[in-house]
Amino acid sequence: MSRFSQQQVYLTIERTGVVPLFYQPNVAMARDIVGACVAGGAHVVEFTNRGDRALGVFSDLVQTAVPEEPDLILGIGSVTDAATASLFIANGADFVVSPYFVPEVAVLCNARKIPYIPGAFTPAEIAGAEMAGAVIVKLFPARVGGPRFLADLLGPSPRSRLLPTGGVAADREGVTSWIRAGAVAVGLGSQLIPAEPARPGGIDAIAERVAELREWIAAART
Repeated sequence: MSRFSQQQVYLTIERTGVVPLFYQPNVAMARDIVGACVAGGAHVVEFTNRGDRALGVFSDLVQTAVPEEPDLILGIGSVTDAATASLFIANGADFVVSPYFVPEVAVLCNARKIPYIPGAFTPAEIAGAEMAGAVIVKLFPARVGGPRFLADLLGPSPRSRLLPTGGVAADREGVTSWIRAGAVAVGLGSQLIPAEPARPGGIDAIAERVAELREWIAAART
């Protein structure tokens, strides 16, 4: 069971403005990455289900990183079926993310009051996800359409809350363009968290960049 209400999760995503996402098979390194994200001000982190050891690492993060960071909202991404979603929810996932909309996952998350953030790209896909209960929809892959595309999507649907992910640049120009186009927040993976964060200064660099991203997002919103 999630430690947070659905509303708390959604509001924290919107307030923070950035959702770091990553997969890391090394438990100790995964803990360090989560700690760096929180140190930089990102209290919503998505661990992606992209490796054979994903469940084990995720469970360890819930047992070790969460007690050290009680405000950390830790979710699971790359979920494409209800059985996997149920497994991670049972192991403490605070929210579930999919690369595309999966009706069975939506039903499960709605029943258990767990936020579900499905991926979508077209107006019909976004509307379908929203009608199934999605409050925030992941615009994926974001690099295909770009900020102007997001702005065009919001034209006839200004109340949609879109989270562009996949190709969002971790720099001032990149995040500013997405936020000014109307994104509720941005999702950042490899652009923010390098494949080899164990290199000297790598972990500290993640925290510093997260803090910078939050500053740029705050400036873009004003």
